[in-house]
Amino acid sequence: MNNVFSKEKFMTLSLAGRHKKAAEVLKKIYENLLKGNIDQPTFASYQALERYLNLAPLALSFEAISNRFHEHAKISTLSFKEHSLLPSVTTQDAPSSVPFLKVDIYLDNIRSAHNIGSIIRTTEALRLGSLFFSEAMASTSCKKLQDTAMGTLDKVSINTAKDLSNLRRPFIAIETAKEAVSLYDFIFPLSFSLLLGNEEYGLSKTSLSQADYIVKIPLHGFKNSLNVACAFSMIANEIRRQHAYPLSI
Repeated sequence: MNNVFSKEKFMTLSLAGRHKKAAEVLKKIYENLLKGNIDQPTFASYQALERYLNLAPLALSFEAISNRFHEHAKISTLSFKEHSLLPSVTTQDAPSSVPFLKVDIYLDNIRSAHNIGSIIRTTEALRLGSLFFSEAMASTSCKKLQDTAMGTLDKVSINTAKDLSNLRRPFIAIETAKEAVSLYDFIFPLSFSLLLGNEEYGLSKTSLSQADYIVKIPLHGFKNSLNVACAFSMIANEIRRQHAYPLSI
C-alpha cells in the first residue's frame, strides 16, 4: 500500500475525501497493531495527514485509534458495520461447549425481523434455550432476520408451535401487568417456558391466560415498556446470572 500523499495533492480533495483517506491509512495501522506490529512508514504517512488536517498527534493505542477513526468516519460519512469497532476488527467468535439451559422461549406474534434476529443472537450468546415461533411470524429465510442473527441460526433450536401445549411448565410471561413480579425479585426455575409478546400489543390473551407467573422489568421513566429484543436481553441476562453454571435436573 502506497501511503505517500503530498500536501498539495491531499488538499485538492474535499474535506470528506481528506478524512476518508486518513481513515483508510488509520485502518492499515490498526490492522498491523492487531498483529503486534507497528508499521512505521504507514504511521509516518498518517502523521503527515493529521498535520495537514490540523489534528493533535495520535497516540498508538487501540482506544486513541478507535476515537480518531470515528472522527474521520463522521466527517467523511464513511459507513462501517454496527458490530465493528473498525472494519477489520476480529469478533473472536469461537465454538462453545456450554449446553443450552432447559428453557423454551415462545415468541408470540413478534413481527419485526430485526427483533427476532436479535432474540436469536442473544439466545445463542447466553446459551439460553430453544426458540418456538408462533404461526405467521417471519421465516428464518428472511435476510433481515439472518443479518441480525449474525451467524447463529444454525446454532439455536428454532421451532414452530401452534400453541403452548408442548412447551415446558411453568409458563413465565414477560408483561407490564400491575400484578407482575419484578424481574429482580423472581427466582427462575431450572426448567420453564418464557413467553414474549408482540411489539405493540404484548402477549395474546390466550397466552397470558395460561401463564403461571408474570414478570416485569422495573422501569422508572416516562415509557412503561421496552423494545421486545432489549427487554429479552435483560431477562436473558438475569436468567443466565441465576443459572451461571450448567446444571442437570
